[in-house]
Amino acid sequence: MFIFYGDLTDYSSLQNIINKTQPDEIYNLGAQSHVQISFEIPEYTTQVNALGTLNLLNIIKNCKKKIKFYQASTSEMFGNQNKMPLNENSKMDPASPYGVAKLYAYNIVRNYRESYNIFAANGILFNHESPLRGENFITRKITIGISEIFHGHKKNLEIGNFYSKRDWGHAKDYAEAIWRILQHKKPLDLVIATNKSYSIKDFIKECFKFLKINIRFVGKGLNERVVDKNGKTWIKINKKFKRPKDINILLGNPSLAKKVIKWKNKTSLKELAIEMMKEDLRKVSLK
Repeated sequence: MFIFYGDLTDYSSLQNIINKTQPDEIYNLGAQSHVQISFEIPEYTTQVNALGTLNLLNIIKNCKKKIKFYQASTSEMFGNQNKMPLNENSKMDPASPYGVAKLYAYNIVRNYRESYNIFAANGILFNHESPLRGENFITRKITIGISEIFHGHKKNLEIGNFYSKRDWGHAKDYAEAIWRILQHKKPLDLVIATNKSYSIKDFIKECFKFLKINIRFVGKGLNERVVDKNGKTWIKINKKFKRPKDINILLGNPSLAKKVIKWKNKTSLKELAIEMMKEDLRKVSLK
């Protein structure tokens, strides 16, 4: 593996890298990818997520060599919908600057594919997690927080919501789907999901089951919290972590991906939570 430095907002740096490496495939996984942060820096989020994608497509369009292009699209493009599960034909109505920027990128990929006969595909990936997930994303925030409390490094954890529901898969399974999308004979836009949706509360329960700690949820609204049998508070709500606009539930239908690229999810939520807890307990114990 060779590392080249560039910036999605800098056209010339991208062009230099592509001219130098002459790739067969480009996987655009670069983004300002945190939904909450996109409300705080919407301009930067748009420049990277939307215009960065356009920069890559323009370079590919002008290349003599045929380059396959994968765009990392997201379930956040759907926003709040009444009809579940979501598939490739579902309405898209994003609820954040992140989702809006990603929807532009999704549509410009489709436009360039149809206009310039480029092999460009979108993978509409629902939430995918692993022990390598960024520490400010909710699943990793939970596993790190619980591990720190367990080892006595922290008193309790604060989050913004117990009830948002997401279709959570494992990043290693989804990475395989990404690769399969570009190996298909023609470019397609495919939903990659587990077809199962769980709340943040469900994920928390799996983490504590692994620790063999009995917990219960007490209180309501902003006063709701997670306590153990001794009354110790492990997790509580802080309104500063609530998003200006949130998506209540995301649930994806990956049936087309199963049929076309022969992909299926292999990791359950329980297995995912256990893997993440094991790794963060290990890391925190070394502090």
